[in-house]
Amino acid sequence: MSLRRPAAVIALCCSLAWAALVATRIADRPASTTAGHPEHTLSDVTVPWPAHGQAALAVDGRGDLGASGGSRPVPIASLAKMMTAYLVLADHPLGGDERGFTVTFQDQDVLDWKLRNGGDQSLVRVEAGEVMDERQLLEALLLPSANNIAIVLAVHEAGSVTAFVRRMNDTADRLGMKDTTYTDPSGLDAGTVSTAPDQLRLVRTALRDATFADIVSMPSTSLPVVGEVENTNPLLRLPGFLGVKTGSDDAAGGCLAFAAVRRVGGRQVTVLGVVLGQRDGPLLAAAARAARPLAEAGFRAAETPGSR
Repeated sequence: MSLRRPAAVIALCCSLAWAALVATRIADRPASTTAGHPEHTLSDVTVPWPAHGQAALAVDGRGDLGASGGSRPVPIASLAKMMTAYLVLADHPLGGDERGFTVTFQDQDVLDWKLRNGGDQSLVRVEAGEVMDERQLLEALLLPSANNIAIVLAVHEAGSVTAFVRRMNDTADRLGMKDTTYTDPSGLDAGTVSTAPDQLRLVRTALRDATFADIVSMPSTSLPVVGEVENTNPLLRLPGFLGVKTGSDDAAGGCLAFAAVRRVGGRQVTVLGVVLGQRDGPLLAAAARAARPLAEAGFRAAETPGSR
């Protein structure tokens, strides 16, 4: 059983209630595109779209509030791991305190970690003979965003990375993510590309799984060999933000899929959004700076009668 700090326990309790909220489907409406314009007014709500990169925003019960930055597919870095986790949980659902399947790490897994360790990658150190259960593997995938764990899960699920990537693309097609192409399970390959509206569609779908919603809201967790690891999501330090996934590298810039919950007009409102390609300073900080005003705009939309 993973050891969690008190803050993580509080987040777990909050996320269980949150998962029930986001399980209600947000109406699927075509996103309006405002390429080249930093702001776009929808009804009485002005959405402060990022000046660069892409973004998409939706509010539970109001539908999509639009998108910015055009529709050209761009690298998404570790946002690709949302699809990896979604497929694992589709094959092996977890409920309550269930731990799921186990994986025993082999010499080749250790070699893969060592070969990757010299580069600029997010990794989790593994040892031969180490055992992780499904929940721990998903935590390692989604919190510290371990590329090597994405490979382990892909091979476990499909027998090879190639076969798993084929499943990722088949699932993207089924979900209507028409501008998305996966070339690897981690997003390290710059050939893994998508758009903000497509990734928002995946966020909306993946968050219906309570286990996924639980894990992405955890500030930290404890893994067998490395011990305590932190969630890379800077927004989790702020009230109301409960995930979802970060991504950053030179090709993709700063990317962030986010969810936030607040009481508006006496009811709980969930705002979902995605920002891609943020490069104003440190990449994850830039993505977080772009996401926060979008979340606020979503809450304003929820309290504005004229907004859809």
